[in-house]
Amino acid sequence: MTESGTTLDPRIDPRLNAVRDDLADAALEGQVTAVRFAEGRPAGIARGVVDLRRTPDAGSGLDSQLLFGETVTVFDEAEGWAWVQNQTDGYVGYVESRALGAAPSPPTHRVTALRSYLFPEPNLKAPPLDCLSIGSPLCVTGREGDYAALQGGGYVYGRHIAPVAETESDFVATALRFLGTPYYWGGRSSVGLDCSTLVQLSLACAGLPVRRDSYQQEATAGEALNGLPGEIALQRGDLVFSPGHVAIMLDAGRIVHANAFTMTVAIEDLAALEGRVRAETGGGFTAVRRIPEFG
Repeated sequence: MTESGTTLDPRIDPRLNAVRDDLADAALEGQVTAVRFAEGRPAGIARGVVDLRRTPDAGSGLDSQLLFGETVTVFDEAEGWAWVQNQTDGYVGYVESRALGAAPSPPTHRVTALRSYLFPEPNLKAPPLDCLSIGSPLCVTGREGDYAALQGGGYVYGRHIAPVAETESDFVATALRFLGTPYYWGGRSSVGLDCSTLVQLSLACAGLPVRRDSYQQEATAGEALNGLPGEIALQRGDLVFSPGHVAIMLDAGRIVHANAFTMTVAIEDLAALEGRVRAETGGGFTAVRRIPEFG
């Protein structure tokens, strides 16, 4: 059952499929029951970072966040809230309608700095309009000196962006750039993020898209290895999963991860994480996956 009571095929994840009792994505017709179905309309995220919530209420749980320039499909709008699906990772939830803008053109560039200001003019002394996070897709329409002009208005510093075709060769090195970043449940930016976002953003910078949540990554990211830590040799870039958590191997014995123990992105010994997992859950690691393009 979904929160609203709709009966779903167990293979249909409601976080990745737009379905409610009264409305569902037209692509799901024949798979779910709803009062009506809709194709939805495209829109763009017009703010630096936007919260994606479980219900249309600012006090409801935070499931994820959307980044400036990402495209969403809007299925419904009412009372200042829009029910959307993020086209980057398929995540479904509610955002404030005022955070939406026109559907963007295909991105030409992405933000490569951890954070970069959006200026109203190509002038570092101009009061910024917003702050953009690493990975944000941009449609650059021209250049003025050191600044790139964006579709829809605004300028970003040219050395803080790169063409979308230019990717990082070492996603673990990207993950290490987040060291010290606060842990934030549901966060998906360089201001605050959770364990699976660290994996998602780091791999995205390498041109490797993966799902948003750790349980989704455990089922789909890279290739599953036939064994668990202690049974197989681990290498840099392997993803190690435990209940509700994912960490990135830094080398054969250390990890980098966003975690609720230090409340930051931190480097730890894998053995220290295993000890906490066993103490908290009574179990151990659940899977190891390798990114073929990296390993």
